[in-house]
Amino acid sequence: MQTITTSKGLGELIREERKAQGLTQEQLAGLTGVGVRFVRELEAGKESCQLGRALQVAAALGLSLSVSSRRETTR
Repeated sequence: MQTITTSKGLGELIREERKAQGLTQEQLAGLTGVGVRFVRELEAGKESCQLGRALQVAAALGLSLSVSSRRETTR
């Protein structure tokens, strides 16, 4: 499991997984119902990308995201 703390980190993870699955940005966009521009911006780490769409792309690649609280890590 990787710890992602920035939009750039999430974009890099999505790019790596897309490439590992042999998909182009165009194919991923078509598969997930988002535009190619969105995929490019997401992979570039654009901070204003819509979270819902980013989660949709991650799920299509078989990636799941989890959130942990600082309270949980200090116990």
